[in-house]
Order: sequence, then structure tokens, then C-alpha cells
Amino acid sequence: MSTRSLRSRIALALGLVLLAGTGAGSAAGGAARPVVHPLQVVAVLDVLHLARSQPDGGSTPLARVAATRPITGVRTVLPVIGHATDRAGAKWLRVRLPGRPNGLTGWIRQRATLLLATGWRIVVEISARRVVVYRDGRVVRTLGAVVGKPSTPTPLGEYFVEEAVALAAGAAGWPFALALSARSDVLSEFAGGPGQIAIHGRTNIGGVLGSAVSHGCVRVDTASIRWLVARIGPGTPVTIGS
Repeated sequence: MSTRSLRSRIALALGLVLLAGTGAGSAAGGAARPVVHPLQVVAVLDVLHLARSQPDGGSTPLARVAATRPITGVRTVLPVIGHATDRAGAKWLRVRLPGRPNGLTGWIRQRATLLLATGWRIVVEISARRVVVYRDGRVVRTLGAVVGKPSTPTPLGEYFVEEAVALAAGAAGWPFALALSARSDVLSEFAGGPGQIAIHGRTNIGGVLGSAVSHGCVRVDTASIRWLVARIGPGTPVTIGS
């Protein structure tokens, strides 16, 4: 199988669109500019990348980002929010990063990445206690939700889906969880994990839709989480707003 064919299969599996060419231009002299695209451009990592504070190999290292996600082993997919070319001609991507601190961004080399795009976007509205799903800028589904209680609030900010996790029948939140790049601002550890925020079901954990009783995660009904997992891939942007 050719490399192009393999990458096309990856794009199809992630529910993303393969971009023609590199999908990102250059900014002379390392000056960054935002990527303007009707879809969200994302980068699929082929190898481990070191994220830096600037598009410069000598700038401060911020994080090591593995090529695969820790729970399911799927490829790491990061939203691209800027690009630049350094003085040596190397192309860089500014991406959103998973984990703490929330909202962290950094620069990675474009080399050893595959640029794709997705038209899907999730917006969690805390006050309305609902999840609004967009495709190509249009609302396609509005879902009732359970959000974090005042003592363990759902963290506000710009995030993305890291991976979709199939849960065991007896697990809290069955049948699926969309694990997000967000982490709890209150809990550094929860149920043996890193306090990672997810959108998941209500089975074995409860909560009335429209209430604020969770530890920070967003709960939806079973039909809704099944619908989401069938459509939403890694790298999909998630906005959590008030």
C-alpha cells in the first residue's frame, strides 16, 4: 500500500478531509500568522514531536507530544492555529496541546505530520447546560447535558477531542467517552486518572440532564454519546463557554 493510500485511510478513519498539498503557507522571517480556512485544519503526528514556545529550534521546550494517545493508541491529532517558516526554511505549526496547563499552545515542526481538516465543532454551553454540535458552521444537533457542579466546575476554554474511548458495560459513563484535552482546574487526579475532562454517557453514574452535578465532565444521554462517537474524530475543536 502506498504512503498516500495509507494516509487517506487514516483520514477516512478519523472522519477528516485530506488537504491538497501542505495546506499551510509560510510566513517570512518566522513571523506567525493565523491559518484561515473554512474548516479546522489539524495535524496528524507521525512521530513524537517536541512543542516549543516559538517557531525556532532554539526556543524553550514546552511539551513532548507522543504520536499516539495513551488510552486507545490512536494517532495524535492536534488543531492547527498558526504557521510560520523559520530563517532556515523549516515549516512550523502552532497547535493546541493536550494536558496541563489548560489552553497551552506550542510550535511543532510540520515535518512528519499529515495536515487534514474537519468541519465538525462542539460547543459546550455551561449556563444553558447543553452541547451544541456544528458542521461546516451550521448547528446540526443540540443535546441536553449534565455539567460540573460549583465545587468541581467544567473548565472553560478552547480544547479538542483527544480520543474516543469505548467503556466497559459496568463503567461510569458507559458506553463511550470523548476524552478531551481539558483537565480539571480542581482535581489533579480522579478515579486513577489525571483529572481529564470528557464528554460521556450517564449510565452507572446518573445525573439529570440540565443539572450541574458532575466532577467536571459533561454527561449526555446514551443515544447522544453514540451519535457523537459515530461522527466526531480526534482533533475536533471543543469550546467550553459560560
